[in-house]
Amino acid sequence: MRPEADPPGVRGSGPERPRGRRLHRTDWMAFLSGMLFVVVGIVFIAEPSVRPLPMFLAVVSGLGLAGLVAILAKVIRR
Repeated sequence: MRPEADPPGVRGSGPERPRGRRLHRTDWMAFLSGMLFVVVGIVFIAEPSVRPLPMFLAVVSGLGLAGLVAILAKVIRR
């Protein structure tokens, strides 16, 4: 247990804490990967005659870009 945390069962003995809700950090890899698959699905529904090879290359490139963005976001946070 960290020293600044309240002991179990005791309220208000620790340092002042902000009352707002704590937000989590955005997982950019998951967000961009999800958006990529949504867009690929829309393209396949809208234009079923699209060849698979260019779409495969777009998915692999998009996942690579999402991974790069996730790494950069992690480096910037530190």
